[in-house]
Amino acid sequence: MPFEPKHRSVQASENNRAEELKVLGWSAEDVRKYEELWEYRHRWGAINLEREDRVFLRKAEAALPKIVSGKAEKKRLQDKSYYRWLSFYRDAMQSSAAEQGLSGGEQGAWPILISEELRAIDYYQPVLGLPDTLKAKELLAIREELAAQAASGGRLASFDFVGVLEELKRNEKTSWKPLRGEGNSDNGYAVLSADAAEAFRLEARSRLCSAIRDLFPSLKDSEKEPPATDWQPAS
Repeated sequence: MPFEPKHRSVQASENNRAEELKVLGWSAEDVRKYEELWEYRHRWGAINLEREDRVFLRKAEAALPKIVSGKAEKKRLQDKSYYRWLSFYRDAMQSSAAEQGLSGGEQGAWPILISEELRAIDYYQPVLGLPDTLKAKELLAIREELAAQAASGGRLASFDFVGVLEELKRNEKTSWKPLRGEGNSDNGYAVLSADAAEAFRLEARSRLCSAIRDLFPSLKDSEKEPPATDWQPAS
């Protein structure tokens, strides 16, 4: 820990918000680091913190809901870590060489899967706190089953599921895990014809909507019916 200065600077908040970071899905190690750095800064000021520690604190505080009139402003669903993780993978796939090489109405199965999962989340509006994201791990097997189904009816291309995340981590700090699970090096990327893609979308939509509705604890009291076939989130 850096040398302690002789004065204490006043901070905007008298309480650290480690519990909120846990709910957002931050790792136990990062939450502990935040608590230690927050306490040091609260007691002694930020002037003698290492630059990387100041950057870490800023990143943590940027991830927290803003406090307005003593109350935390509710974070938008689209700003939650789980939603951003899925969006990151969808965007990376859509700009990949595998997608750029498609023709004749072809579509990649994985972007369809991710888009349908995000659509279900937009519709049901789960909290996406730690209880939800822990249960969401069970969606990994469902995604893999659907992806295998798509691969059996289409041609196979390649996408580096692990590499795109490693590249992101070289540029910014994140605790995100690979989409297909740690230790899974499968780069198989099913490509479907236009007709097969539409049928696959409907199958993925049904499976993922049902799974999210049943799995996520924050939706246990929801009485929402499944979304209509033509439902789309407001832009």
